[in-house]
Amino acid sequence: MPSSSVPLVVILFGVSGVGKTVVGSRLAGELGWTFYDADSFHSPDNIDRMRRGVPLTDADRWPWLEQVREKITHCLAAGQSAVVACSALKAAYRQYLGGDDCVRFVHLQGDQELIGSRLGQRRDHYMDPQLLHSQFDALEEPGPGTLVVNVRASPGAIVERIRNELDLR
Repeated sequence: MPSSSVPLVVILFGVSGVGKTVVGSRLAGELGWTFYDADSFHSPDNIDRMRRGVPLTDADRWPWLEQVREKITHCLAAGQSAVVACSALKAAYRQYLGGDDCVRFVHLQGDQELIGSRLGQRRDHYMDPQLLHSQFDALEEPGPGTLVVNVRASPGAIVERIRNELDLR
């Protein structure tokens, strides 16, 4: 773990509807860090595709991931700690985003039934809930060193677990 003077970026990842934005903004707020939602880096074309229920391809995702990586690199170079909410469904995406010792990954994990019910209640997001199945299909389980947190707990309990497990004070 980096010393307290070294910046840290925590990337919360998982399928859409798992709670990345809710947990991430709360975690960042408690720590006094900046929060970035990677959804805001998607191109208008990607957003349109998701709105229409068309799954994104790797070719669609790489320019988006490049922008997210640039933001992470900028934060670390500026000495700024941050929390980033990013689906990062594939191991290659996570490797691309987190090639630095100052980047930690947290997989927010939930079953398809729970997440599907959450997406069915969500009204303020562009992603078509019908894409959830394709997200679960694309999701590659994380390797060692990744904190995995089940999202059945409350956002407050999830944030507390992340803070405890990553020793974030």
